[in-house]
Amino acid sequence: MKFHTTPIADVVLIEPQVFGDERGFFMETWQAEKFKAAGVDAQFVQDNQSRSTQWTLRGMHLQVEHTQGKLVRVTAGTVFDVVVDLRRSSPSFGRWWGTDLSDQNRHMLWVPPGLAHGILIVSPSADFVYKCTDIYSPVHERTLAWNDATVGIQWPLPPGVSPNLSSKDATGRSFAAIEKFS
Repeated sequence: MKFHTTPIADVVLIEPQVFGDERGFFMETWQAEKFKAAGVDAQFVQDNQSRSTQWTLRGMHLQVEHTQGKLVRVTAGTVFDVVVDLRRSSPSFGRWWGTDLSDQNRHMLWVPPGLAHGILIVSPSADFVYKCTDIYSPVHERTLAWNDATVGIQWPLPPGVSPNLSSKDATGRSFAAIEKFS
């Protein structure tokens, strides 16, 4: 596995080693010792999977208690995966970064606690799977506005196309109003 730093502090892009032949492929998606050696010392308590159609935007989600670190990947299709740093003590506080995750590149992303996280489905559909370091707690969940002007995320939406949003995601809070972490 290769572990790559990103422009956001503590966010790691993981490139697994893939072994393939005419039968298909095999890859390791989690190995505690390798991740720990790369600075990701996580214990997971919940696994999730979603399937979404093209131009669905899920995010930008965070939890203010039961904060979650997430190890995310795509098993079918392509998503544009985005993080926003909400940790005041971070050198990348207030900044966003995005990358394509797909079943073709098989990259994974470590999203530590203290960040808002979201995805835009850019293929006809996509299956997104992720491991979490804490349980889902709806009462502590918050949504940062996907289109907040202060953050300025550049979503790869075609001209004239609006994202498909849940009511929760359509009414996200501004960067100024959303809770921050120390």
